[in-house]
Amino acid sequence: MLERQKYELFRSELKKARISSGILQKDLAKLLHRPQSYISKIESGERSIDVVEFIDYCHAVGIDSAKFLKNISEKF
Repeated sequence: MLERQKYELFRSELKKARISSGILQKDLAKLLHRPQSYISKIESGERSIDVVEFIDYCHAVGIDSAKFLKNISEKF
């Protein structure tokens, strides 16, 4: 799998986790004290997400960041 495809999968899985949690972008943005465009840009690939932001994102949508990474790494 190409690096670009890995990032696309990562973003797609983040978005799926948010949607599965029933959280809208605007609501997640409020939880993270960020504008809605911040979430949109992460999910679209316009903006990268660092490890601290990733952990905050996971906590806000109610998923375990370590399990998320384990599951996604198995798809690579």
